[in-house]
Amino acid sequence: MNRILPRSLSIAASLFLPFVLIAAEAIPTLELRPAWPNLKVARPLALEPAPDGSGRLFLAEQVGRILILPKNRAATNTLTFFDITARKTYVKDEEGLLGLAFHPKFKANGKFYVFYSQQEPLRSVVSEFTVSKNDPNKADPASERILLTIERPFWNHDGGALLFGKDGYLYISHGDGGQRDDPNDNAQNLTTLLGKILRIDVDSRTGPLAYGIPKDNPFAGRTGTRGEIWAFGLRNVWRMSFDRETGGLWAADVGQDKWEEINLIAKGGNYGWKVREGFHPWKESAHKHSPYLDPVLEYAHTLALMKETSFSEHSPGLSITGGYVYRGKKIPALQGAYVYGDYKSGTIWALRYDGKKVTANGQIVKPNPVRTVASFAEDADGELYVLLLSGQILEFAAPIKAASN
Repeated sequence: MNRILPRSLSIAASLFLPFVLIAAEAIPTLELRPAWPNLKVARPLALEPAPDGSGRLFLAEQVGRILILPKNRAATNTLTFFDITARKTYVKDEEGLLGLAFHPKFKANGKFYVFYSQQEPLRSVVSEFTVSKNDPNKADPASERILLTIERPFWNHDGGALLFGKDGYLYISHGDGGQRDDPNDNAQNLTTLLGKILRIDVDSRTGPLAYGIPKDNPFAGRTGTRGEIWAFGLRNVWRMSFDRETGGLWAADVGQDKWEEINLIAKGGNYGWKVREGFHPWKESAHKHSPYLDPVLEYAHTLALMKETSFSEHSPGLSITGGYVYRGKKIPALQGAYVYGDYKSGTIWALRYDGKKVTANGQIVKPNPVRTVASFAEDADGELYVLLLSGQILEFAAPIKAASN
C-alpha cells in the first residue's frame, strides 16, 4: 500500500481513453452499487465471513476497530466486536489495523488473528484474540496472545494481509520496511522477515517462539535463514488471496516508480525486488538468490511505459490493490477470473490465466480517481465486494440493459 510516494501518471489524460481489451468477450463489463447503502464506516480494509455458520460478516477498519455488519442491508447500525483504537495503531497512511483472519476452527475455539501497527519502536504485531465467553458478538480484550513482532525501520510498506490456507497454516504478508529502493536490502535477505510472505502454525510452538514453523516451509531448519519465510523478493504486497477452487495464492505487489505486478506465489519463490520491478531490471542487491519468478501480469504508471510491456493493451495505474478469483454465482460471466484494482485511478480489472499465460484481460469497471480502491473482500458464497477508503462497501452488478422498442 504505497500511497504517498511521488508518481508521474497524468490520470486525467488516461481515464477516459478507449481501452482495447484482449479477448474482450471473455471479460464482462460491470457496475458497482452500495452493498449497505445506509452505512458509513471508517477506512475499511478487510471484510471476512465468520467460519461458524452464523452468517456474520466482520469488517476491519484501519483505525483499529472490527465491526459486525447488519444482515439487513438497509440497516444503519453496526456492532463493535473489537476495538484497539486507544493503542493508536493508525498514525500514518500505511499503518493501522491492516489484517484480520479467523481460525479455521473458530466455531469451536473462538480464535481470530489481527495484524496491527505500533510505535516507539515502529513495529508490526500479529496477535491472537478470543471471543468473549459471555457474548459471541464481543472479543475478549484480555485474551491477546502476541505471536509475532516485526520491527520496521520506516512507517510504510507494512503489508498486513492475513489468511489461512487449506493446510491450516497462517500466511502473512509484510513489506520491505519502507522508503525508496529497499535501502536496507531486506527483500532479498533471508535473515529478515521484511519483504516476505510468511507461513506459521498458530497451533504449535517451535522452541521459544509463540508459534510453530511448519517443517515443510522452504527454509525451515536451514542455518542463516528465517524458517517462517514462504516466499521473498517482494516490495509491498497489498492484499493476497487463495483461489478457493484451485488453491493458488495470488498476491499484488505495489511498485515504486514504474511497474505494478500480480504474482502467483510458489513455495520458496523469489519475486525479484529490488533487483527487478515487474519484468524489468531495477537495482543491485548484496544478496544473490536468482532465478526470479516472473509476474503473471504487470502494468505501468504511464501510457508511454506501457509500450515496453507485452501487456501493452492494459490501461495504466499507480498503486495496485489485489483481489480474488471470482467463484460466486451471481455473475456467471466473471467465473474464474482474477479481479483486482488500482488505488489511485479507481480502475477495476479482471484477468483470465490458463496456468501459463494471461488469456484475457480488461476493465470491468471504468476508472474513477475519486474511487479509492483500498481492498477487496469475499463472502462465504464467493461473492466479491470493493472496500473504498472513503468508507463505502460496494458490490458488483451486471449493467441494466435498456428495453428495446
